Amino acid sequence: MTREDPPRETISIPNEVDLPRLLDFYDLQDAEHTGIHEFYDNLRNGELTTTTCDDCGAVHFPPRIVCPECLSDDLSYTSLPHEGTLHSFTEVRGTAAIGMTDDTPFVAGVVDLGDVRLSARVDDASHEDLAIGDPVRLKIVDIDGPTDQDRVFYRFVPVED
Repeated sequence: MTREDPPRETISIPNEVDLPRLLDFYDLQDAEHTGIHEFYDNLRNGELTTTTCDDCGAVHFPPRIVCPECLSDDLSYTSLPHEGTLHSFTEVRGTAAIGMTDDTPFVAGVVDLGDVRLSARVDDASHEDLAIGDPVRLKIVDIDGPTDQDRVFYRFVPVED
């Protein structure tokens, strides 16, 4: 029995790949695409908000369309503080999500806003610049991405002394 070599070919891969829509982690933010479009509308207008259940009083982050505590859909938007404290953080140095690889290193943290803790990127600081308990404040970023839709998201920055 003789062994035949398997077929072989050479392929090329591009140096740069467009971000596929499925891998774009920023939501489409209009009423047609998400039930929490009001969150994005508020953020676009400079206000960080989340939902509160009008039946049981639970505060949620991220915003919800149904209360995970009592299953009510009677929710309203409430304002969150624009300043909080850094509860925990890490620096992403090597591998990052597609679309963020050019930004490494960057800091990702958990910000305590009183009623909620949320995860967020912390701009304008390196890991060495930060400590747990440091004050941070809201930064709104406009997303220039692979859709025709105007999109927005939140980050935080250290509070200057």
